[in-house]
Parts: sequence; C-alpha cells; structure tokens
Amino acid sequence: MSTTAPTTSATVDPNAGAALAKARSKALAASVGRSVMNTVITLVIVVLAWQAIISFSSISEYVAKGPVDVWNYLFVTDPDRSTTAAENRELLFGLVGTSLKDSAIGFVVGMVTAVVLAMLFNLSKAVEAGVMPLALLLRSIPLVSIAPVIILITGRGTTASVAVIGTIVVLFPALANVLFGLSRASKESLDLIRVYGGGPVQALTKVAIPGALPSLFAAARVSVPGAVTGALLAEWLSTGQGVGGQIVKFNAAAQFDNLWASVAIITVVTLLLYNLVQVVETVVLNRMAMSQAEL
Repeated sequence: MSTTAPTTSATVDPNAGAALAKARSKALAASVGRSVMNTVITLVIVVLAWQAIISFSSISEYVAKGPVDVWNYLFVTDPDRSTTAAENRELLFGLVGTSLKDSAIGFVVGMVTAVVLAMLFNLSKAVEAGVMPLALLLRSIPLVSIAPVIILITGRGTTASVAVIGTIVVLFPALANVLFGLSRASKESLDLIRVYGGGPVQALTKVAIPGALPSLFAAARVSVPGAVTGALLAEWLSTGQGVGGQIVKFNAAAQFDNLWASVAIITVVTLLLYNLVQVVETVVLNRMAMSQAEL
C-alpha cells in the first residue's frame, strides 16, 4: 500500500501579485487625487475669504486689493499703469524665488537639527535633559527680541543669519513630532532586537526610525510654513531681500499692488509646498508597504 507524501509547497496564483500591485496603485492614485482636491478646495476657501474681507470691511479700495485686482496686476496689462504685467511678474517672482531659497535653508537646517537631536535624545536621556531646556527657552522667547543678538553674532545680511533664524522657527515643532514618532516604536520589535544582542543604536536604526517616518513627514509638513515665516522674518530683520525685505518698502512707498500680490504669491506657494510634502509622504509610505509585503 503506497502513500502519497503531502506536498509542502502551496500553489501560488501568478495573478495575485499583479492584482495586489494594481490595487495599491489605485489606492496611491486616489490618495494623491485627494491631496490635489484638498489643495484646490483650500485655495478656493482662501480666495473667497479674502474677497469677503475686502468686500465687507471699510478699508479703502486704494489700500485693499482683492483677488481680481491681484490677478489683473500680474496677468493683465493696464495702459494706465507705469509697468506691464510681465514686468510686475518678473519683479515679484524674483522676490518670491529669493524667499523660497531662504526658506529652503531654514527648512533643511532646522529639520536636520531636529532629527539629529531627536536621535541623540532617544539614545541618551542625559543629552535630552541638557539640551531640551535650551530648545524650550528658544521657543518661549519671542524671536523678534533675540533676533538683534543673532544678527550681531552671525552678521547682518549673511546666509548664517537666515539659517539660524529659520532653524529656530522650524526646530521645536519638528523636534516634538520626531520625538513622538520615535517614542511609539514597537515594544515587541525592540525586545526582539535586544534578544538577538542588538544595542540602542540597532534598535534606533532598525525599529524606531522606520516606525517614525509618518511623524517625520508630519514634522516636514508643519515645518514648511514655519520655514517660510522664518525666512520672511530674517529678510525683514537681516538681509533686506526677498518678500520679507520688500514688504515694508512697498508699504512705505504706497505700492499696495506689489504688497498684496507678493503676499498672495508667497501664500499660494506655501500652500502648494505643504501639499507637495503630503503627496511625497503618501508615495513613500505606499512604496514601503509594497516592499515590506514582498519580503
């Protein structure tokens, strides 16, 4: 009597992988579509609120400019104006470009500093006890009050002054988000690392940091408008360039078209960058889920 040995290999559906990849692609496209739709809805709400404030307030039309006024100033040439729409765009887009470069400096330096500090705090409570009060102190003191000291140390109009001011604005919110993400590392995974002889560094790099990626992206989203705010403040107090450096001059010279248009452009760009980070987060986390599923 012969017996047939049970087979240990399961039959794998060759179409299962393709179906799973297709489902994930659809989920990713839907998530990106929602982010784009949210951006459009937010822009519409901002424009409507802006127009409502202009329409129902008692501000002079000479001073207050609505969305239509800004659009016409940037894209419609009026023979009664001394400048053309193209010249207006060239001026204001150049200022916004300078502000975005300054924002990028503060964003990168602030985020890198926050991530490094969060990792050090995770590895050493002594470092956290020594550095965290300083971070809280920088957060609690109004930046305008300590900006003169920063500029005196780093030099007026220097890149270092922009980096320091931008970093202070970005640092604490980003640090708090990253620390929160690192603290939520899986206890079971950390115990597994210890069982196999791993130390704190292995636990940080293998478990805590990958698990903290959603919080890291949340920190990046929060830091985008913070970096723009820090750049505008640094330009106002230190460099005198970009949108932050020119807003006061526009107001003093009664160039209200330039004033409102520059604020509108930097606001729209900040909103777009915020949602771009959200789209990148969706793509990265989706790709990581796909790669983990394939392991």
